[in-house]
Amino acid sequence: MIGPVSSIVVATTIAKLAYKTLQQGKSIAGLAHKEISSKLMESFFPEAIPKSEPISKELFMKLRASIEELERLDWSDAEKGLYPKSQLFEAPWLNWARKYPLVWLDMPSTWQRRVGKKTRDIPKKVNKGKYPDYYLQNFHHQTDGYLSDYSASLYDLQVEILFNGTADSMRRRIISPLKEGLGKYKDRKPESIRILDLATGTGRSLTQIKSAFPKADLFGVDLSSSYLRQAATYLNTRNNDLVQLIRSNAEDMPLADSSMQAITCVFLFHELPPKARQNVLNECYRVLETGGCLVIADSIQINDSPEFLPIMDGFHQSFHEPYYKDYINDDIEKRLIESGFSFISAQSYFMTRVWSAVKD
Repeated sequence: MIGPVSSIVVATTIAKLAYKTLQQGKSIAGLAHKEISSKLMESFFPEAIPKSEPISKELFMKLRASIEELERLDWSDAEKGLYPKSQLFEAPWLNWARKYPLVWLDMPSTWQRRVGKKTRDIPKKVNKGKYPDYYLQNFHHQTDGYLSDYSASLYDLQVEILFNGTADSMRRRIISPLKEGLGKYKDRKPESIRILDLATGTGRSLTQIKSAFPKADLFGVDLSSSYLRQAATYLNTRNNDLVQLIRSNAEDMPLADSSMQAITCVFLFHELPPKARQNVLNECYRVLETGGCLVIADSIQINDSPEFLPIMDGFHQSFHEPYYKDYINDDIEKRLIESGFSFISAQSYFMTRVWSAVKD
């Protein structure tokens, strides 16, 4: 007969095996998708093939080891209770399965934009006066940029494919420093803690934050009405408190001074020009209360991950990322200091760099 302790051990072992199997399956699926799409590109749009160097076996092994370490940390943080283990398996699988054919159907137009260097191919109905100029373009050569419901409906699936199923694991790296940063407020009621997520997009990061801080008052800011509609559908159809979503430029938010205890920002800074990066950090400093924490997750950079420079170069050459080359050479820590932040720390996980800082 299996006792209660043994049952827990068996259940944990099965769950861990399921998680590893899921991650391996997503990785294989992502690699297979890229391999097939590359072959199709060679056949139908050879001029669209990026002029990047192939990945060496040595670099591939480093990437594989980095992914395995990311997965180990992801499972470990769930075991520590930083977020529920159910979060490791949470994804709109049926929705993604229905939309996967659309990813293939969208590829020829993506290749055409790459060949024709059509970086400003956005919907005609867009009111350009509502957006900064740097936003009015097709990041990643994707259809409609960030300015249509169609783009928003495919985005999460496209990102999962791009990162071979590690996108959510990388996003969750913000949870540990967020827990640490909010530790100073343990004497306050959990409902009084206000967390703001910048460039919240479709709400994937906010969903993870919601799992880790179920009682906190959550806010999301994004420039795209389409992506906010997708986020609202995803976040506010559950039986818990409403997440407040605001359409705004993160450089100038309609939020009161010192009104938040924490701010997160995932995968935004590499898509901002240098001046906008600084403006966003200045705005974060204004909106945070004294002692509040800022957690940023974005692409690795040359200084912290020089061994992955070929990957960064390949990303820049394969996708329309107009500010990425500047970003990977930018000094984010210096920018944080210029905005007034202190107690700055940073760490890299696979393709993601995470910074945390405090408004002193």
